[in-house]
Amino acid sequence: MTKKIRLGVLFGGRSGEHEVSLTSAAAVMKALDPEKYELVPVGITPEGRWRVGSKALGLLAGAAGDNLAQRTAPLQTVLEEGRAVTPSVDPTGPKLLPIAKSSGAVNSRPEVDVIFPVLHGTFGEDGTIQGLLELADVPYVGAGVLASAAGMDKDVMKRLFRDAGLPVVPWERVLRREWEDDPAGVRRKIKKRLRFPLFVKPANLGSSVGITKVHSPEEFQAGMDLAAQYDRKILVEKAVDAREIECAVLGNDQPEASLPGEIVPVNEFYDYEAKYIKEGSKLLIPARLSRRQIKRVQDLAVRAFKAIDGAGMGRVDFLLDRKNGKLFLLEINTIPGFTSISMYPKLWEATGVPYSKLLDRLVELALERHRDKLRTRYDYAPPK
Repeated sequence: MTKKIRLGVLFGGRSGEHEVSLTSAAAVMKALDPEKYELVPVGITPEGRWRVGSKALGLLAGAAGDNLAQRTAPLQTVLEEGRAVTPSVDPTGPKLLPIAKSSGAVNSRPEVDVIFPVLHGTFGEDGTIQGLLELADVPYVGAGVLASAAGMDKDVMKRLFRDAGLPVVPWERVLRREWEDDPAGVRRKIKKRLRFPLFVKPANLGSSVGITKVHSPEEFQAGMDLAAQYDRKILVEKAVDAREIECAVLGNDQPEASLPGEIVPVNEFYDYEAKYIKEGSKLLIPARLSRRQIKRVQDLAVRAFKAIDGAGMGRVDFLLDRKNGKLFLLEINTIPGFTSISMYPKLWEATGVPYSKLLDRLVELALERHRDKLRTRYDYAPPK
């Protein structure tokens, strides 16, 4: 009998996308094959405390409900009652060290063979967790430190895309300090270089948290003030009257692209409410595109993935201008949503890779990448 892979599913975190992470993690754990994996649910509270728990596994099987709280209740037991642990960066020892006893009894050995980070946003998708796992020498699903950081920072990401010859919409970066110290100067700069309507967004966040579509100069301050609450860097971007196209990428050094899909948001744009709360948004899979357009989307998606040195998975978002048919790269998401309604797994399912097989492939890619990393020398002895 093949030994089960001891898989740590990491969720929660210190982020405005904490609740979204719980929903994704619940879906992932329900879909993983229990014959292949021994699951270790690892939760990070909104305050940053690490918890390991086993109760969630039994509860997830019967978890259901129409709202987010009902679907994620089993994972809340990990965050509230799980065993307190601290991550270790010792590459030779246990990866999760108990630091206190708790009523939530769990397996006495919370070591893991591989980690599946289902963390969205700050302190999870931005390279910080990935750096910790690199130090601990733990295989993990998804992009490495550099790609995670670049994929989270929309300003840096767009610069990499632009330098790779990929099409992006015009944008300006504004520092929070610039806005607070000289709002009139910022207004002049934006007026000189961009035209309304605009999108104003935090540079480092996802799920459309902190994003405002600004239609006129009168709305600009409110949009900037909101974005400034979530990041020190603010992106001001030209709004395009466009169809929203998404494409999933899977692989390491030889990535492949899925069939593209299209989002028809219930709101003016695909904001947090349209994504997770309000019903009515439509996912069209595959997108209604010509063969030439499909090939173009897939080619750009793979090139975008390579431009940030991606690994494992990525969802690449595009804008397709309704007026002239021009395609723009919007962003790449290195830990895309894995909820039951998320585009990434749905796109691969439409391409012929079912959800459970997709998860298997992602774990395989994590182990493959780690084996390749072990070939790298970290010592050096100068010639005598």
